[in-house]
Amino acid sequence: MKITLIAGSNRKDAASTNLLRYIERVLTTNQVSVELIDLLELPLPLYSPDAERLHPNVLTLQRAVAEADGLIFATPEYHGSVSGALKNALDYLNGSQVEGKPVLSVSSAGGPLGVSSLTHLQTIVRNLHGINCPAWISIGYGSNSFGSDGAPSDEGVRSRVQDVVSSLVELTKVLAVNVAAVK
Repeated sequence: MKITLIAGSNRKDAASTNLLRYIERVLTTNQVSVELIDLLELPLPLYSPDAERLHPNVLTLQRAVAEADGLIFATPEYHGSVSGALKNALDYLNGSQVEGKPVLSVSSAGGPLGVSSLTHLQTIVRNLHGINCPAWISIGYGSNSFGSDGAPSDEGVRSRVQDVVSSLVELTKVLAVNVAAVK
C-alpha cells in the first residue's frame, strides 16, 4: 500500500506541513509506504489549461498521485478556503489519477478549526472522483504547536491522528480489495 501526502503550504514551518510530516511518521511506523510532496520544496507554475508542456515538477506530482492507493491533502486555511498553492496543484490533477482513491483532508487554521477549508477540499475531491474519508483532521489555536520530536504537543491531536489515519489505512485496504475483485 502506498499513500501520497501533499503539503499544500508554501510557508516555511507551516503547521499544516508539520502535521502532515507527523502523519507521515505514523504511517511509516505502521509499515505503510509514503511519498510526501511538499509544495514549498516542489513549486509548481500557475496552472493553465493552454500549457503545451508540463513542468517537471507537475509530472512528479501527477506520477505520485497516480501511483498512490490513497491520498492525504493538507492545507492551511486562508480566507475560509484552501491555500492557493494546494488549489493550483489540484488543478493539475484529473479524475483518472484520483478516481476511486480514498482521500483524507487535513487543515490548520489561525482560529479554532479549519472547517471551511476542509469542506472546500472535500468538494474538490468529489469533483476529481475521489472518495472522501468520513473523518478529517483540523488543528487551530491551542492545538497547532509541535514538540522538538515533531509530534503535536496536544495529546488529543495525537490521538485523533492515530484514529483517523488508521481509518484511512483500513478504507484503503477495503477499496484495494474491491478494485482487485472487479479486475
